Amino acid sequence: MGDMSPAHDEVRRARYAVAAVFAVHGSVTGSFATRVPWIQENAGLSAGQLGFALAFTAFGAACAMPLAGRVTHRFGSRAALRGLLALWTLALVLPSVAPNLVTLCLALFAYGASSGMSDVAMNALGVEVERLLGKSVMSGLHGMWSAGALTGSAAGTLAAHLGADARLHFALASAVLTVLGWTVCGWVLDVQPAEDEEPPPRFALPPRSALLIGAVGFCAVFAEGATLDWSAVFLRDRLDSSAGLAASATTGSMLTMAVARIAGDAVVNRFGAVRTVRAGGVLAVLGGLLIVLARHPAPAMTGFALMGLGIAVVVPLCFAAAGHAGPNPSQAIAGVATVTYTSGLIAPSLIGGVAQATSLMVSFCVVTALACGLALFAGVLRAAERGDRAEADPQGAAVSGPRP
Repeated sequence: MGDMSPAHDEVRRARYAVAAVFAVHGSVTGSFATRVPWIQENAGLSAGQLGFALAFTAFGAACAMPLAGRVTHRFGSRAALRGLLALWTLALVLPSVAPNLVTLCLALFAYGASSGMSDVAMNALGVEVERLLGKSVMSGLHGMWSAGALTGSAAGTLAAHLGADARLHFALASAVLTVLGWTVCGWVLDVQPAEDEEPPPRFALPPRSALLIGAVGFCAVFAEGATLDWSAVFLRDRLDSSAGLAASATTGSMLTMAVARIAGDAVVNRFGAVRTVRAGGVLAVLGGLLIVLARHPAPAMTGFALMGLGIAVVVPLCFAAAGHAGPNPSQAIAGVATVTYTSGLIAPSLIGGVAQATSLMVSFCVVTALACGLALFAGVLRAAERGDRAEADPQGAAVSGPRP
């Protein structure tokens, strides 16, 4: 970026700040996932009603994700991310105070909208940091998201084991994460549009290059969303596990995902994006088979862990591929984000609908079938292997270094 580029030390510091943002975002998701059974019982919902309510998370995200670019253009990347992340951490409280189906649907709509917008904003900054550093960092950033989700799910597992009220649990978690997120956002890159740059459209169809990449991400994030929101319910309802043991299935899946993503950049650099995703697809299918065939908690928990390991690096590689696949990286990334994360938010609803009509075992047969798509269609990520991260130079963007 010529003279407008921040110093290397400032970019490295911004990388750590964005990593912390990813961890905060993941902590909200992990906290919520482990208390879904409590939320279901508190609102008096069946599996089908819970799935219907969770669909409003997808609706909220789908409506709000395309607006993230406009918010960033209006306020700059740092201020936009700070505000959007605060909305997300505060939204954690809403599902726990919903006493019935209608209020839970409204709460989850707001929860999904804030999740989607902050997610797009932080991933865009992650891609910018990767471009400035000239090396792969997206898998590691998503590893920090998984580490945050692991922390949140571990706290949720403890709260569930102690029988704590989720309203108190979520209020405390929200307060801590809001303060932490507000603080670390002060050190992320502040990307400002040029004076004559037109604001992005409020809604735009993803470019063609993003659709195939998004399809691969769809398979992975569908499995991730199903695992996050239904693993605890699966163990409790199908295998008669205790609340604490059921919640720990989510924690185990998050642990394998965190480890795989943190190590993912080195693995991808050695074996390439395509082979890495294909191998991950095989692991995810094996995990799915263990889940659907399980008659005791241990095999099912192993299956959830293997599924987490198999899908771990797929989404980071989808963002990397999108950033190098076309003339407008930002639009491609936004398109992939919309497709993949909407998939993850639709998954819990679809799982609930299938479970209501048949059983949770059949629901996870669907998840396993989609995991096969990772091995079959991994070749579309070849753009990530060919991409030259050092050559991409965004036009008309002014970047100021992080505040000391």
